Amino acid sequence: MMRGIKLIRMIVILSVSILFGCSDKSVDQAEFPPEKTATAEVNGTEYPMEKGNYQWVRKKGLETESVKTDHASPNQMAVQLKPIPVKPDQKVKVKIEDDPVMKVCLWNETGKEKEIKLEDDQITVPADKGTYIYEVLAEWKNGEISYTFVTEVQ
Repeated sequence: MMRGIKLIRMIVILSVSILFGCSDKSVDQAEFPPEKTATAEVNGTEYPMEKGNYQWVRKKGLETESVKTDHASPNQMAVQLKPIPVKPDQKVKVKIEDDPVMKVCLWNETGKEKEIKLEDDQITVPADKGTYIYEVLAEWKNGEISYTFVTEVQ
Protein backbone atom coordinates (compact mmCIF):
# COMPACT_ATOMS: atom_id res chain seq x y z
CA MET A 1 0.00 0.00 0.00
CA MET A 2 2.77 2.43 0.98
CA ARG A 3 4.58 1.59 -2.20
CA GLY A 4 1.49 2.53 -4.28
CA ILE A 5 1.14 5.91 -2.54
CA LYS A 6 4.82 6.67 -3.10
CA LEU A 7 4.44 5.78 -6.77
CA ILE A 8 1.39 8.03 -7.13
CA ARG A 9 3.21 10.91 -5.38
CA MET A 10 6.20 10.43 -7.64
CA ILE A 11 3.99 10.52 -10.75
CA VAL A 12 2.18 13.66 -9.55
CA ILE A 13 5.45 15.45 -8.71
CA LEU A 14 6.99 14.43 -12.03
CA SER A 15 3.88 15.54 -13.96
CA VAL A 16 3.76 18.92 -12.20
CA SER A 17 7.51 19.42 -12.78
CA ILE A 18 7.13 18.66 -16.46
CA LEU A 19 4.14 20.98 -16.82
CA PHE A 20 5.78 23.94 -15.12
CA GLY A 21 9.33 23.25 -16.24
CA CYS A 22 8.43 23.08 -19.91
CA SER A 23 5.93 25.90 -20.01
CA ASP A 24 7.08 29.11 -21.59
CA LYS A 25 5.52 32.38 -20.57
CA SER A 26 6.19 34.00 -23.95
CA VAL A 27 3.69 32.88 -26.55
CA ASP A 28 5.62 34.17 -29.55
CA GLN A 29 9.23 33.00 -29.81
CA ALA A 30 9.77 34.66 -33.21
CA GLU A 31 12.41 37.34 -33.57
CA PHE A 32 11.09 40.75 -32.55
CA PRO A 33 11.27 43.06 -34.30
CA PRO A 34 11.36 40.79 -37.33
CA GLU A 35 13.98 41.24 -40.04
CA LYS A 36 12.54 41.31 -43.56
CA THR A 37 14.77 41.01 -46.61
CA ALA A 38 14.19 43.67 -49.26
CA THR A 39 15.78 43.99 -52.68
CA ALA A 40 15.41 45.96 -55.89
CA GLU A 41 15.85 43.68 -58.90
CA VAL A 42 17.16 44.95 -62.24
CA ASN A 43 17.76 42.54 -65.13
CA GLY A 44 17.84 39.55 -62.77
CA THR A 45 20.37 41.15 -60.39
CA GLU A 46 19.16 41.87 -56.85
CA TYR A 47 20.38 44.93 -54.98
CA PRO A 48 19.70 45.19 -51.23
CA MET A 49 17.57 48.11 -50.10
CA GLU A 50 18.59 50.12 -47.04
CA LYS A 51 16.25 49.86 -44.05
CA GLY A 52 15.11 53.13 -42.47
CA ASN A 53 12.31 53.81 -39.98
CA TYR A 54 10.25 50.90 -38.74
CA GLN A 55 7.60 50.09 -36.18
CA TRP A 56 6.20 46.79 -34.92
CA VAL A 57 3.56 45.74 -32.39
CA ARG A 58 2.82 42.28 -30.99
CA LYS A 59 0.68 40.79 -28.26
CA LYS A 60 2.56 38.87 -25.61
CA GLY A 61 0.03 37.29 -23.28
CA LEU A 62 -1.95 40.16 -21.79
CA GLU A 63 0.74 42.67 -22.67
CA THR A 64 1.43 44.53 -25.90
CA GLU A 65 5.04 44.94 -26.95
CA SER A 66 5.98 47.64 -29.45
CA VAL A 67 9.09 49.13 -31.01
CA LYS A 68 9.39 52.26 -33.13
CA THR A 69 12.57 53.80 -34.55
CA ASP A 70 13.57 57.12 -36.01
CA HIS A 71 16.05 57.13 -38.88
CA ALA A 72 17.52 59.50 -41.43
CA SER A 73 15.16 60.43 -44.27
CA PRO A 74 15.56 58.70 -47.67
CA ASN A 75 17.24 61.77 -49.22
CA GLN A 76 19.76 61.83 -46.32
CA MET A 77 20.34 58.07 -46.62
CA ALA A 78 20.84 58.35 -50.38
CA VAL A 79 24.09 60.27 -49.90
CA GLN A 80 25.75 57.05 -48.68
CA LEU A 81 24.03 54.60 -51.04
CA LYS A 82 25.57 53.33 -54.27
CA PRO A 83 23.13 53.98 -57.14
CA ILE A 84 21.81 51.05 -59.15
CA PRO A 85 22.67 51.58 -62.84
CA VAL A 86 19.55 51.49 -65.04
CA LYS A 87 18.52 52.41 -68.57
CA PRO A 88 15.86 55.01 -69.36
CA ASP A 89 12.31 53.72 -68.75
CA GLN A 90 13.66 50.46 -67.29
CA LYS A 91 11.56 48.41 -64.89
CA VAL A 92 12.74 47.75 -61.33
CA LYS A 93 11.08 44.92 -59.39
CA VAL A 94 10.60 45.53 -55.65
CA LYS A 95 10.92 42.31 -53.65
CA ILE A 96 10.18 42.25 -49.92
CA GLU A 97 9.79 39.19 -47.73
CA ASP A 98 6.27 38.07 -46.73
CA ASP A 99 4.37 40.09 -49.37
CA PRO A 100 3.59 43.36 -47.58
CA VAL A 101 1.32 46.07 -48.93
CA MET A 102 3.73 48.47 -50.62
CA LYS A 103 3.78 52.11 -51.63
CA VAL A 104 6.70 53.73 -53.50
CA CYS A 105 7.61 57.41 -53.32
CA LEU A 106 10.14 59.40 -55.32
CA TRP A 107 12.31 61.75 -53.27
CA ASN A 108 14.55 64.64 -54.23
CA GLU A 109 17.22 66.43 -52.21
CA THR A 110 14.64 68.51 -50.31
CA GLY A 111 12.01 65.87 -49.53
CA LYS A 112 9.24 63.62 -50.80
CA GLU A 113 8.30 64.52 -54.37
CA LYS A 114 5.47 62.15 -55.38
CA GLU A 115 4.08 58.64 -55.16
CA ILE A 116 5.16 56.31 -57.97
CA LYS A 117 2.82 53.82 -59.61
CA LEU A 118 3.61 50.25 -58.59
CA GLU A 119 2.35 47.53 -60.97
CA ASP A 120 3.08 43.85 -60.39
CA ASP A 121 5.60 44.96 -57.75
CA GLN A 122 7.50 46.96 -60.38
CA ILE A 123 8.21 50.62 -61.01
CA THR A 124 9.45 52.23 -64.20
CA VAL A 125 12.36 54.63 -63.83
CA PRO A 126 12.26 57.98 -65.68
CA ALA A 127 13.50 58.43 -69.24
CA ASP A 128 15.72 61.35 -68.27
CA LYS A 129 19.31 60.76 -67.18
CA GLY A 130 20.00 61.39 -63.53
CA THR A 131 19.96 60.01 -60.00
CA TYR A 132 16.61 59.09 -58.44
CA ILE A 133 15.85 58.31 -54.79
CA TYR A 134 13.04 55.86 -53.98
CA GLU A 135 11.39 55.06 -50.67
CA VAL A 136 9.39 51.85 -50.38
CA LEU A 137 6.89 51.82 -47.52
CA ALA A 138 6.12 48.18 -46.68
CA GLU A 139 3.24 47.35 -44.35
CA TRP A 140 2.36 44.05 -42.71
CA LYS A 141 -0.43 43.26 -40.24
CA ASN A 142 1.72 44.10 -37.20
CA GLY A 143 4.23 46.59 -38.52
CA GLU A 144 5.86 48.63 -41.22
CA ILE A 145 9.33 49.36 -42.56
CA SER A 146 10.66 52.13 -44.80
CA TYR A 147 13.32 51.05 -47.31
CA THR A 148 15.44 53.24 -49.60
CA PHE A 149 17.25 52.60 -52.85
CA VAL A 150 18.80 54.87 -55.46
CA THR A 151 18.92 54.46 -59.25
CA GLU A 152 21.07 56.21 -61.80
CA VAL A 153 19.53 56.44 -65.26
CA GLN A 154 22.43 56.34 -67.74
